[in-house]
Amino acid sequence: MSETEIIQRIAARGDGVTPSGRHVARGVPGDAVGADGTLTPGPHHVIPPCRHVPACGGCKLQHADETALRQFVTDRVVHAAEAQDIAVGEVLPTHLSPPNSRRRATLHALRTVKGAVLGFHEGGSHRIVDMRECHILAPELFALVEPLRKLVATHGERQAVDIELTLADQGVDCIVKGISAEGLAATEAMLDFARDHALARLSLDRGYGPETVWEPDPLTVSLSGVAVPFPHGSFLQPTHDGESVLVEDAVDYLQGASTVADLFSGLGTFAFALAGPRKVLAVEAARDAHLACKAAANGRQAPVLTLHRDLFRNPLQAEETSRFGAILLDPPRAGAREQIAQIAGSTATRVAYVSCNPASWARDAKVLVDAGFRLRKLRPVGQFRWSTHVELTSYFTR
Repeated sequence: MSETEIIQRIAARGDGVTPSGRHVARGVPGDAVGADGTLTPGPHHVIPPCRHVPACGGCKLQHADETALRQFVTDRVVHAAEAQDIAVGEVLPTHLSPPNSRRRATLHALRTVKGAVLGFHEGGSHRIVDMRECHILAPELFALVEPLRKLVATHGERQAVDIELTLADQGVDCIVKGISAEGLAATEAMLDFARDHALARLSLDRGYGPETVWEPDPLTVSLSGVAVPFPHGSFLQPTHDGESVLVEDAVDYLQGASTVADLFSGLGTFAFALAGPRKVLAVEAARDAHLACKAAANGRQAPVLTLHRDLFRNPLQAEETSRFGAILLDPPRAGAREQIAQIAGSTATRVAYVSCNPASWARDAKVLVDAGFRLRKLRPVGQFRWSTHVELTSYFTR
């Protein structure tokens, strides 16, 4: 290669791509790359705000400005549809969550001779980047980084420690895996830590699942104004503002439907927003999430009927889905192959599909289109700011 090339786009894994197909690490559209690999920053290349870039695996795209980042998220979603020859009726404006808005994260820690290291892993490695700043975590979560580092330095056991943090209604929910805290003194130290840092709940996982050691008040998360019990490890959208966009789209897409089947419903993120005057069937395989949604619905006397069912092994059949005015799906990253096949074979005419994986979504969307559905609306969503993880909302009719 003898000529300088201009990077045109960002690939799915975060590399810049030139017209010849050359992949360039940390390149963004507008950057110039020479034959020797020298990268000359263009108008969309910025200095990453965090000192831990590029080592920290939590962010891959801090070198991209807002325009380049938004285009990356948009392209990931739109190109996934195009790859399946799916015509898009309307691409809605792309939503990006702002910095310091992530309300859940898993950090990793290790006791060392000099104390402890705590943070995210390096990209493609188990090495821990010792976090001293973070531009994605909510302030309430980052405020616990230094206290947790000291806790691991004092009570860690020379093995890896995983720490799950979630911002709930009452404060921060903290699950620590890798510290056994055996004995009265260690137990009291854990309770003191929870009290001193106003944790909403502290749980220890000694290898058999999380066990609560501190919870002054029952932990809840508010979903569309409904306080829902929050079982250990339950799924929650990573940002408040991102959740709001997903929910608002779902409500808009399904206006006029009197009955809705909310499939892969989790705690009820969409069910409670859609309920009233609509009647909603919330179907979930995870038992704890199902029971939490059921308890909240019963407590509020909301028109939400809950069903405990594994939609991978036992999807709602075509005749069952045909009974609803609209279907909403928010499946895991693997998509909803079995359930989509039943919807395609039903008489259903309206489907809202929320996805965290454009590739599996496009595969499922193709099945719907081949069955006579049309993709009316599509919105790219970037809740995991500066990462290559992309989400979307979509609306199909036939």
